[in-house]
Amino acid sequence: MAKGKDARVTVVLECTNCVRNRVKKESMGISRYITQKNRHNTPSRLELRKFCPSCYKHTIHGEIKK
Repeated sequence: MAKGKDARVTVVLECTNCVRNRVKKESMGISRYITQKNRHNTPSRLELRKFCPSCYKHTIHGEIKK
């Protein structure tokens, strides 16, 4: 039987470098990735190094609210 809340949730990761530097309007925008995390194993906010097409390099992408 399943428990009340699911352990696995969908989260959105956003480039912290683009948000900090206020991306130009001509560029592609802020880089976002969608992934899943296990709420029981990682209760804190998730941060991963991913490629940002706006910055043209690997940067830290942090979890944001939906």
